[in-house]
Amino acid sequence: MTDGAPGKVLVTGAGGFIGRALCAHLAERGIGHVAAVRTSASQQPLPHSQVMALGDFAAAEWDDALTGVDSIVHLAGRAHVLSGDTDPTPHIVANVHVTRRLLDVAARAGVRRIVFASTVKVYGETTRAGQPFRAGDPAHPLDAYARSKAEAENILWQVCRETGIEGVVLRLPLVYGPGVKGNFLLLLKAIVSGRRLPFAGVANRRSVLYVGNAVSAIEAALRCPALAGQTLPIADAKSVSTPDLIMKLANPLGVTPRLSRLPTSVLRAGAALLGRRGASMRLLGSLEVDATRFCELAPWSPPVDLDDGIAATVAWWKLQHAL
Repeated sequence: MTDGAPGKVLVTGAGGFIGRALCAHLAERGIGHVAAVRTSASQQPLPHSQVMALGDFAAAEWDDALTGVDSIVHLAGRAHVLSGDTDPTPHIVANVHVTRRLLDVAARAGVRRIVFASTVKVYGETTRAGQPFRAGDPAHPLDAYARSKAEAENILWQVCRETGIEGVVLRLPLVYGPGVKGNFLLLLKAIVSGRRLPFAGVANRRSVLYVGNAVSAIEAALRCPALAGQTLPIADAKSVSTPDLIMKLANPLGVTPRLSRLPTSVLRAGAALLGRRGASMRLLGSLEVDATRFCELAPWSPPVDLDDGIAATVAWWKLQHAL
C-alpha cells in the first residue's frame, strides 16, 4: 500500500455496518477521524472516535464536522431495501441530495480527497459466466437504489472537475462480516432455523466483500495517489455460489443445511408470483466483479480470505446468540 498520509478523515454513516468497522480500523491505525452519525441516542459507543451527531443528513450543517478535515469517506446513504423498494424519492434524498450538500461544503472547506462508497449494482444486476464487470464498463443501473448511486457518482465527478478535489469511487458488492444485516443475515437465520433451502442446483457466482477487506481497501483509497479519479469495483479474491455459501456458513455453525434441488426456472417463477423477483435474482443469478484494476493501482490485495471471513462472521453470530 502506498503510504500517503490521509490526514484527518470524516466518516459519514459512521454508525452503520461498514462505518463502525472503518472507525475502529482508523483508530487502530492511529488515523485521526470524525465519526458523523445522525443521532447518538441509539448508537453503540465508537471508542477512540470524535463523534458528531448531525441529525438528518439531508438538512445537516456540515461546516463544523469538516473543520480541519483533509479527506472524507462517504458511506452514509439509503441502502437497498429488501422489499417495497420502488419509490425513488427516499433514495434521491439520501444518496443524491446529501452527497451534493456534503460536497459543496467540502469544496469550501478545502478537502483534498473524497472516497465514495457506491455499489456494483451501478453496472447492472447480472453477469454472464466468466464475464465479470470490470473497471471502465458502462453503467446500467436498473433499480431506484442503483440509479441514485449512479447519480451521486456523477455529482461527485462534477464537483471534482470544478474544484480539484480528488475523488475515488469504490463500487462494492455484498459486504459481510461481524455485525452484518440484510440478506446475508437472513440467510444465516434460515440455515440455523433448519429451513428448507431449494438451491442445491444453483450454479451462479456472486462477488462478496468481507468487511475487514472493505475497510482495508478504503484506507488504500485514502492513501494511494494513483487511485485519484478512478471508479473501481472491489471484492474478495474469490466469488462464491449460493449453495457453496450455504455450506461454508453451515460448517462452522455445526449444522447440516436442508439443501434441496428445484429447477431454477421453478424458483424464479415462484419468486415472481410472490413479488420477490429481486430477492430471487440475488440468490439465483450471478453478479461478479473483477477487482484487478484496484489491486494493481493501490497496490492492494484482500487481507482476509473467504473462509476466514465467514468463520469470523459465524463466530460473531454464535456470540450474539449463545450457540
